[in-house]
Amino acid sequence: MKLKLNKPRREALIGYLLVLPWIVGFLLFMAYPLYFSLFMSFHKVAITPYGIDTTFRGWDNYKDAFLTDPDFIQKLLLFVKSTVVMIPIVIVFSLFVALLINQPIRGRQFFRAIFFLPVVITSGEVVQELFAQGAATIPLMDQSGVIAYLENNLSATWSAPLIDVINRFILILWYSGVQILIFLAALQKVNTQVYEAAAIDGASPWVIFWKITLPEVKPFILVNLIYTTVDLFTNTFSDVIKLIQDNMFQVGTGFGYSSALAWIFFAVILLVLLLAVWLFRNREKTAYAGSGR
Repeated sequence: MKLKLNKPRREALIGYLLVLPWIVGFLLFMAYPLYFSLFMSFHKVAITPYGIDTTFRGWDNYKDAFLTDPDFIQKLLLFVKSTVVMIPIVIVFSLFVALLINQPIRGRQFFRAIFFLPVVITSGEVVQELFAQGAATIPLMDQSGVIAYLENNLSATWSAPLIDVINRFILILWYSGVQILIFLAALQKVNTQVYEAAAIDGASPWVIFWKITLPEVKPFILVNLIYTTVDLFTNTFSDVIKLIQDNMFQVGTGFGYSSALAWIFFAVILLVLLLAVWLFRNREKTAYAGSGR
C-alpha cells in the first residue's frame, strides 16, 4: 500500500529527515554531558583517586555567583555590554563588504577568499596569541586620544565596553567571514532584472539599496544576528569563559561552581538571543504596517 502525503506534510517530512542527523548526534554526544553539567551545578564536585565525589549544595553555587563573586558579575556585565555594541558593527560591516565583493569586478573570488580566510586559520590559540601581542587593537585610536576622551568624558559604565570594543576591533572584523558569505548568498538570489528595471525608472543606487536590496536580505540579517550573537559570546577571547575555566581547577570552587557559572552564562546568551530576535521581528512588523501593506 502506497502512502500518499500532501505537499505540506511531504515538505515537513523532508525537513525532519534533514535535521535527523543533528538530532541523533545531539542525543548521542551532547544530551548526557548537558545533563551532567546541570547536575554538577547543584553540587560541590571533588575529583578523588576513586572517582568523582559530589556533595549536594542546592542553589548555593548560583547564590555565590551573584552574591559573593564580584569578578563574575563585573566581567559578565562588561562582556554583555561590549558584545551588544559589537553585534551591529559585525552585521553592518559584513553587509557592506558583501555588497562590495558582489559587484562585477575582477578578482572578486580572491577577495571573497581573503575575507573568509581568517575563519579557517584563526584557531583559539592563534587568536589568543595575536590578542596577547596587541594585534587586535587599532594604535591610531590610542594615539589620537580617542580612548582618553572616552575615559574622561563618559562614566565607567559606558566607557569600559566601548574601549573594550576598540581594543578588539580587528578581531571583530576577522570573525565576519561567515556573515559575509551568508549575505553574498542573499544578494545573489536577487533577480538582476529588478535592478535593471529600477535603474531604467531612474532610481538612484541609494534608493535601490533601501527599496530592493535591504528588503531582500532582511531574513538573512536575522540569521546573521543569531549566528553573530552566539559566535561572539562563545569565542575564545571571552573573559567570562576564561573565568569559568579558571574556577574548574580551583580547590575552593571546582567543577560544581564552574558549571553553575556556565549555566548562568548560557541563560544570559539565551536571553540576549530572544531579545534580539524579538526586537528584529517587532521592527519588521512595524515597518510592514507602516508601508500600508
